[in-house]
Amino acid sequence: MAKRILLVEDDEELGKQIVTYLEEAGYETRWIRDGSEALRQSPESYHLVVLDLMLPGANGIEILGRFRKNSGLPILILSARNETIDKVRALELGADDFVTKPFWPEELMARIQARLRRPDLLNSGTVQLGGLSIDVNARRVRVDGIPVELTRVEFDLIAALAKRPGAAISRRWLVENCLDPDREGCERTLDVHVSRLRKKLGACSKSVATVWGVGYRLESQAAR
Repeated sequence: MAKRILLVEDDEELGKQIVTYLEEAGYETRWIRDGSEALRQSPESYHLVVLDLMLPGANGIEILGRFRKNSGLPILILSARNETIDKVRALELGADDFVTKPFWPEELMARIQARLRRPDLLNSGTVQLGGLSIDVNARRVRVDGIPVELTRVEFDLIAALAKRPGAAISRRWLVENCLDPDREGCERTLDVHVSRLRKKLGACSKSVATVWGVGYRLESQAAR
């Protein structure tokens, strides 16, 4: 079955070009030109979203925030704004990638295909990245088949990263969603938990990668 992609882009010429490339690659594409209409879409109906930031009706940041609240759906941002602060803001809110206009359609296609190839949660709730196995439902982590004992916070951190493997998750989001706000809700404490988590993962410690200026992401290790 063809994977479904939601394109939210108000530029008529660019939108037609992207739709053509997506459909030629075998993807089923829904093209929406208005931000307000995009807000009415159900993320569960798609495998990936390509989202412009400057839209009529509702801007891309609002759409990104709404989708990310209830879904781990991969979201690629398109924007003519190339300032670092815009990219960091989008990544903090949960974007998986940021493509600056103008761009080569071939580059966008390569990024889409790479994101769709990355492992995601299976029906069993398990993510397998090399020797690292994370069973989110059973709250169980193994390295090369050997169980790893984690604290609640450590497991919540790696589970949050596992739900969107390969995507940068902001430190602020991890603090707000994985730490106890009454006891340890600060970024410095987060870094301590990540350091302890990496030590427990041993040979797979580099799977928890630092994204400088943003936060962390879970990725496969090229070499171990």
